[in-house]
Amino acid sequence: MGCEHLELQIKSDGLNTLETRVKTHRPVHLGREVCWRQTGDGPPLVLLHGGHGSWLHWVRNVEALATRFTVWAPDMPGYGDSDTPPLPDGASLVEMTLATLNQLVGDKTPICIVGFSFGALVAAHLAAQRQAVVGLALLGAAGHGGQRRPTGKLRAWRGAVDSGDARALAELMRHNLGVHMLHDPAHIDDVAVGLHTRACLQTRFHSKTISRSNGLMDLLDQCNTPLLLVWGEHDVTAQPEVVARSLSENRPNCVTHVIPDAGHWAQYEQAEVVNRLLIDWLDTVRPAR
Repeated sequence: MGCEHLELQIKSDGLNTLETRVKTHRPVHLGREVCWRQTGDGPPLVLLHGGHGSWLHWVRNVEALATRFTVWAPDMPGYGDSDTPPLPDGASLVEMTLATLNQLVGDKTPICIVGFSFGALVAAHLAAQRQAVVGLALLGAAGHGGQRRPTGKLRAWRGAVDSGDARALAELMRHNLGVHMLHDPAHIDDVAVGLHTRACLQTRFHSKTISRSNGLMDLLDQCNTPLLLVWGEHDVTAQPEVVARSLSENRPNCVTHVIPDAGHWAQYEQAEVVNRLLIDWLDTVRPAR
């Protein structure tokens, strides 16, 4: 595909080191594998990535969180190194994710879950279906059904893949990151471009319609767990103050935060701030080992 230089750039910026530090598990459900990465020590913490993503949506967060928790980060079904779900719908993806998670940690083990974007909606499904979820943190959550505030149009990139034009592909990905994921152009580095490109090339599950639904509120109504809601100040997928007020209303165990100088992918753009916020909040709800 002409994209080899992107892979080399990712490796040169420390990804190779991170990948050697995690343990890979491939539990099977209904004859299909879900690829999970594990690292760290402490109570289990599940990290769920967004649409057109992979476990590396958490590339700047895994090691910090692993100092306090055993981090479990999957490529969800239809993404990255995992098989596609049996059916191309959210229920099938959630079932595979939940079943393989329970194989790894046990279905009664207390866990915390952190989800990003589409993964936040999946996280809410898991919390609604699984007992012993003791903390739920949602970053840039999809499924709120509220108004979005796009700053531009995403550009089609598959033609650059078909032509093998790596430079054109990188520029298209850089544009799309600026339109949808990251606020400050200075933060759209080669690592972000490489990770986003790899994730897009491996995405086989279509989450757009599900993400733009309004099912999140109902799912949160089914949960009675401490809840953290986080958005980047410039997140184009929501109006953070409006959505925070709507989702947190009548939830005394809910905390909301808006991260300054961050877009949708806040945990990449403002990693240190988000890591500190997550660790501090998770320490108030973390299960005993």
